[in-house]
Amino acid sequence: MRLDGFGLLVEDMAKMIRFYRDVLGFECKEAEDTSNVYLVKDGTLFLLYGRKDFEKMTNRRYEYIKGLNGHSEIALYVDTFEEVDVAFKNAVENGATPVLEPELEPWGQRTCYIADPEGNLIEIGSWNKPFEEKDAGR
Repeated sequence: MRLDGFGLLVEDMAKMIRFYRDVLGFECKEAEDTSNVYLVKDGTLFLLYGRKDFEKMTNRRYEYIKGLNGHSEIALYVDTFEEVDVAFKNAVENGATPVLEPELEPWGQRTCYIADPEGNLIEIGSWNKPFEEKDAGR
């Protein structure tokens, strides 16, 4: 098996599409009024599923956490420490919920956390080197 992508079950499709597309720069492959939306970020497939549509398709009901949740995170990388700060500020100014302001961690990574409009955690971090070099030597 190969990882093809990952997805979130969402309540407000239009709001979530706008956030991931307009604030975080994901490329949207569908209109806002569809029940399953394909977005792409750096070659990775990212899916948004309408909760009600998914429940109808699977003929089941699910429980959903309201507000900020810590079940998973989406990790985004930028090449420099300065870009972490800029990305955090831009995301918060455009509707993200601040969770952890940018800080340099003891292990050498500058990182911060925001949450999307439905409370899913997003990390923005950097090792202060280009993406292609970040895992060299680890």
